[in-house]
Amino acid sequence: MSNKLVYNFGDGTADGDASMKNTLGGKGANLAEMSKLGLPVPPGFTIITDVCNAYYENKKNFPKELESQVTQALKLIEQKIGANFGDEKNPLLFSVRSGARASMPGMMDTVLNLGLNDKTVAGLAQKTGNKRFAYDSYRRFIQMYSDVVLGVDHYNFEVILDEKKEELGVTLDTDIGADDLEDLTKLFKEKVKEETGKNFPQDVNEQLWGAISAVFNSWMNDRAITYRQLNDIPAAWGTAVNVQSMVFGNMGNDCATGVAFTRNPSTGDKSFYGEYLINAQGEDVVAGIRTPQSITKKAKAEAGSDLPAMEESMPEVYQQLVEIYKKLELHYRDMQDIEFTVQNNKLWMLQTRSGKRTASAALKIAVDMVSEKLITKEEALKRIDPESLDQLLHPTLDPKAKIQVIARGLPASPGAASGAVVFDSADAEKRSQKEPVILVRSETSPEDIKGMHVSQGILTARGGMTSHAAVVARGMGTCCVSGATSLHIDNGGKFFTVGNVRVNEGDIITLNGSTGEVILGKVPTLKPNLSEDFKTIMGWADKVRRLKVRTNAETPADCMAAVEFGAEGIGLCRTEHMFFNEDRIISVREMILAEDKEGRKKALDKLLPIQEKDFAEIFKIMSGLPVTIRLLDPPLHEFLPHKKEEIEQVAKVIGIDSSFVKRRISALKEENPMLGHRGCRLGISYPEIYEMQAKAIFGAALKVAKETGKDVSLEIMIPLVVTKKELEILNAVIRKAQSELGYNKKYMIGTMIELPRAALMAGDIAKEAEFFSFGTNDLTQTTFGLSRDDSSNFLPHYQEAGIFEKDPFACLDQDGVGQLVEIATERGRKTRPDLKLGICGEHGGDPSSITFCHKIGLDYVSCSPYRVPIARLAAARAALA
Repeated sequence: MSNKLVYNFGDGTADGDASMKNTLGGKGANLAEMSKLGLPVPPGFTIITDVCNAYYENKKNFPKELESQVTQALKLIEQKIGANFGDEKNPLLFSVRSGARASMPGMMDTVLNLGLNDKTVAGLAQKTGNKRFAYDSYRRFIQMYSDVVLGVDHYNFEVILDEKKEELGVTLDTDIGADDLEDLTKLFKEKVKEETGKNFPQDVNEQLWGAISAVFNSWMNDRAITYRQLNDIPAAWGTAVNVQSMVFGNMGNDCATGVAFTRNPSTGDKSFYGEYLINAQGEDVVAGIRTPQSITKKAKAEAGSDLPAMEESMPEVYQQLVEIYKKLELHYRDMQDIEFTVQNNKLWMLQTRSGKRTASAALKIAVDMVSEKLITKEEALKRIDPESLDQLLHPTLDPKAKIQVIARGLPASPGAASGAVVFDSADAEKRSQKEPVILVRSETSPEDIKGMHVSQGILTARGGMTSHAAVVARGMGTCCVSGATSLHIDNGGKFFTVGNVRVNEGDIITLNGSTGEVILGKVPTLKPNLSEDFKTIMGWADKVRRLKVRTNAETPADCMAAVEFGAEGIGLCRTEHMFFNEDRIISVREMILAEDKEGRKKALDKLLPIQEKDFAEIFKIMSGLPVTIRLLDPPLHEFLPHKKEEIEQVAKVIGIDSSFVKRRISALKEENPMLGHRGCRLGISYPEIYEMQAKAIFGAALKVAKETGKDVSLEIMIPLVVTKKELEILNAVIRKAQSELGYNKKYMIGTMIELPRAALMAGDIAKEAEFFSFGTNDLTQTTFGLSRDDSSNFLPHYQEAGIFEKDPFACLDQDGVGQLVEIATERGRKTRPDLKLGICGEHGGDPSSITFCHKIGLDYVSCSPYRVPIARLAAARAALA
């Protein structure tokens, strides 16, 4: 760890800069950079991220040298400000905030107005001549510090505050006078004593170190851990702590606080966009306690608001803000999310960072900035998170549908979502396992992160476009409508009303996150309409990437969707999925129940024309693109009935006794079918199955070539091999079928590498295989000895304990499973230099796994149709890396 643990900033100078994000965290690095740019930044200091890790490694004790460095930094700030920390007549107050490398909005703890006590509050009132402001700040500090540091839930103070407003007959916090605010501070301190058994701390140094500890502690709170897991942020990064001298937006009507974006974070439009509150502090804006006002007259008009825009109420300050936001965007060459405070008509900058944005906004901003020559096409590709494209690839509401709009709010995060209403995050987690849910809250808080993650949509009665719900929903790509003020929520009764309409828990509603409409019932949806910006970005990506992108598909609908999304072929067509359709399952069961080869062939003859028709449809849609067809893979028992009535129906249709069916089901049952009689082992035992499938494939290819005049690019894949001999035997079966049908076009036979032995024996297997497709689902299962279906019960514990950084079924384990893939790649190509290599497990759509595939030289990845654009962009970013 560095000897320098504390970095100063503000007053036009700084120890660090924007390049030190790993050390200073995002907030600290940007505060330093803004200071060096000469922007008005209140002086402060940053405790580096390494201290966070040292704090946890040393059983929550600080490094010895930290205290002296903090003391020195405090003195420097006192000199700059001309006030002293803890001075009863001229007190200096601080904010204490977190600052991780990656933005984690609302996930960790903040304390404002630190340094107030029973004596300094009187000094602050005397110094400013504003008793109301002083006690408003003190009651805020007591509430925030007690919640964050002392563990007294903020709800306790909200109850006292609401009772006071009811007693006074007022609705807004700003309507409470100075004496009543002073009374509130006494009531708050009494509640602290009641809940903790101790007096609220009056020693300002105790307050400071308590707040610093609380910020570091919040790095490991549940919501921060959940957020890191959802956003792939390593715990080892730690957080910095930023201690900054306070500026006040709550001193009167010439004061304000706000949040703004240099471009619209929902649409990407190049227009200044944000909200502010007069006579407020920053937490009021993001918490949704008061309805915020628009910064610009244009936004005010679009919102239909009659509240004055900042452009009208504070024109000179607004103009300064415009100049600063333009300077920041030009400097960082990215859309910025800025926080500011106005104290007595003086503008102060509290933060800038690259703003979170919707996927559609990210595409538009990237394309526009390339046009504006702010960034290159390569930089544009690097800035767009491939996973975020998922937001764009799903249906939207059918505009022709008849709808009953019951309320309107702000279009905080676009998209459409229908689901059952729930009013609590815990309920959302439970109910979402059975059906889609919409989380309805007065406003969300960081504690709601798990419930927000599992919900299809989020609806709040309070809060603006920069509230917690809005910012987090946009980051997640979840549809959100915020600030629907006509909603009256009864959390106890589990219902909400809008006028005469009552909506109970479990009732279905639909949200339109693009318009802010709340609709009763479920609304039909339409396919996504991909924008020109989307097509432009995909075009740039396709010119850069080396990896081809295929799809996993076996139905016409999936094939068409994949082609529309830019798939360059099929990397996995699972033939067993075709067997489950109603028009063929009886024949499949007849084949399985047959006592001899003749009986099986009789049933297979019924399946042959059906399979041939299936393949012909796929070949036509793919129109000459390569199609990899995997021969039958799952164990036969999966096709057999298990319910009594189904068993009797099968027996009746086939003309056999139901007792025989039961005996056959019992005989086929395996203790561990994943490692049993499946894959190529079925072909070895029953070659007539693979013979029928090969004939169907070649027959379909001949038919389509004759009809369309275009040859099929055909690849036949044999699953679950562990030896070259298995391939030799089954290749002969396939070539016999080819010969019988007179198929003389070029095609390939290969195998799926999904067992550790196959990976190790790849050099030998490549003598018979013309291509390998890595089935990383089963390769992960067999390498780890984990069942993908059952391990979800305990994998989270492994992640929490730091044993697994990520779920190995979601993100390829590059150290273990990846090593087997590398070995197979190297050994296979040593035998056959032109060996075609791809990956078709779920990892084929995971960006980090795609980067690995690019690095080791695979030819393609294959993923589900809706992940094809994600894979295309991820492959481009891998090439640029």
